[in-house]
Amino acid sequence: MTEGTESRIAPPSEAGGTSPEDRYLEKRALRRGSAGWLLLTGLGVAYVVSGDFAGWNFGLAEAGFGGLAIAAVLMGLMYTCLVFAQAEMAAILPTAGGGYGFARRALGTWGGFLTGTAILIEYVLAPAAISIFIGDYVESLKLFGLESGWPVYLACFAVFIGIHLWGVGEALRFSFVVTGIAVAALLIFAVGAFMEFDAGGLNDIPVDQGAFGSSSWLPFGVLGIWAAFPFGMWFFLGVEGVPLAAEETKDPARSLPKAMAISMGILLVLALVTFLAATGARGSAAVQEAGNPLVEALQGGGEPTPLSRFVNYAGLAGLVASFFSLIYAGSRQLFALSRAGYLPRFLSLTSRRKAPYLGLLVPGAIGFSLAAATGDGARMLNVAVFGATISYALMALSHIVLRRREPELPRPYRTPGGIVTSSVAFALACSALVATFLVDKDAAFIALGVYVVALGYFAFYSRHRLVAAAPEEEFAALAAAEAELTRD
Repeated sequence: MTEGTESRIAPPSEAGGTSPEDRYLEKRALRRGSAGWLLLTGLGVAYVVSGDFAGWNFGLAEAGFGGLAIAAVLMGLMYTCLVFAQAEMAAILPTAGGGYGFARRALGTWGGFLTGTAILIEYVLAPAAISIFIGDYVESLKLFGLESGWPVYLACFAVFIGIHLWGVGEALRFSFVVTGIAVAALLIFAVGAFMEFDAGGLNDIPVDQGAFGSSSWLPFGVLGIWAAFPFGMWFFLGVEGVPLAAEETKDPARSLPKAMAISMGILLVLALVTFLAATGARGSAAVQEAGNPLVEALQGGGEPTPLSRFVNYAGLAGLVASFFSLIYAGSRQLFALSRAGYLPRFLSLTSRRKAPYLGLLVPGAIGFSLAAATGDGARMLNVAVFGATISYALMALSHIVLRRREPELPRPYRTPGGIVTSSVAFALACSALVATFLVDKDAAFIALGVYVVALGYFAFYSRHRLVAAAPEEEFAALAAAEAELTRD
């Protein structure tokens, strides 16, 4: 029995039938085999695709074209290394806990909770922010005469949580279709924008002569590169959530690594194409503060064109795809933490259709409340980025620890480059974490405050009530038992 748990795994033969542990897990079962590698690839792209339509361009105001380009390359490297490290761990530990499960095995209960909480902050705050952006799009497009506000936010949460409650297979297929529309629109946009490409516009932001290392390509100096890290992340933020679908995946040891690698490759191509096309068509200065940079790149402040209207509607599809998939990710992270006892256990109960209904409804209620109360999508996204960078550092560290501590562990998939790859991800994640304080100190401290409250709950209450029957706890218990046998 592992420290801090109150029950243990009892096989049916030992328990003499259905054990209390079995009954506990039966009420918290997900639908197995609902997703193959193709739907998982769509899920990985869906998490991120809205970031191609808007958000990244604000990094131009921090670093200029050259600085944001370097930041995006470094963040792309971080995510690529992290995804390869995650793929190995997901093949070893295919549970709904995702990054929390990896850290639980490698870093213990504290490491698991720290990682899971950071991921949960990201996946609760990001949908709230995106619901506000959806409202802005609905208002700008004059859809149904609606204005951005709480009725639109409520409709987003109600409709899309309803689809998730219907079933995971149906939800992932819906996400796949909407994501396909958004990706096709990005490629069509790129064709139109590249027809007006002018390299001279890339470095048209005025140079701050007082900044160290400033130039036309780095108008805000070398420090601007670092400040642009959080905006470079917007091209990839969320792709790390694919392993959260592990328990609902067909052949996870093969499907997860394949889907993660393909989705990361697609996102790298989309980031390159979108970034160059948008800045080259109209110039960096014109799109650096635009709420809809792709439309701005096509119109240049002029009258809407058929292509710009199409991209505008497609931007709404991209936001819906990311909103929808991030709700899924948040519900599975909450489900896994609750099932293991880190959070109140009733939150992991599942419906007849094997959907974690409270794991969907509770974060949805929190997200809607935050969106309706604040209307500040940018601030909430910055809080989400803070949580994300903490989780990235801990997940990369988990890969390093598992490689060193358990080198003989069967690995259906092995990370190219081994711990060198995960070490690169760890170093860049730590740098991105510090960079969040350069961009929005208030958001960083808000996230830190939420973190402190959660840690207090774990330290004084939930760590004494963990459930050993949960898969992530069982994996850790087996590892501890094997280590004891090896020492003996």
